[in-house]
Amino acid sequence: MRVHREGKLHRAFSIFIFNSQGELLLQRRAKAKYHGGGLWANTACSHPRPGETYLQATHRRLREEMGFDCRLKKIFGFFYRAEFKNGLTENEYDCVFIGRFDGSPASNPAEVMDCRWMSLKDLRRDIASHPHKYAVWLKLALRKMRRKDLMDLR
Repeated sequence: MRVHREGKLHRAFSIFIFNSQGELLLQRRAKAKYHGGGLWANTACSHPRPGETYLQATHRRLREEMGFDCRLKKIFGFFYRAEFKNGLTENEYDCVFIGRFDGSPASNPAEVMDCRWMSLKDLRRDIASHPHKYAVWLKLALRKMRRKDLMDLR
């Protein structure tokens, strides 16, 4: 929490899980989250613990938030900074991972209040119409995601 209060640069990751129809599994963050509560976001996201690799952290967090695990692949990383109304700041190097899963998630209600599968076309359209419903890192990562990145999932 200290890095968020002080706005210090830190490591983060975002996980985007797609099904065989090419739909993205979105989660609506639990209201009690320290920021972004109630916003729609990518499948899972968090920060690696000290001494934990990104890959170890992504698998841990996918199980903790969504109740499943699958093969993950890093596709890119990016820096971003966002300030929130509660005084916290995200100043992150965010590594983006993708994976494929066709089952039903068993999301953790302490982390996730809802989840749904959505096509990228419909998601981009809804973000354009209702940007306030979505987490800032989801919107930024989607802009950087290329069709080529998703072809590896097939």
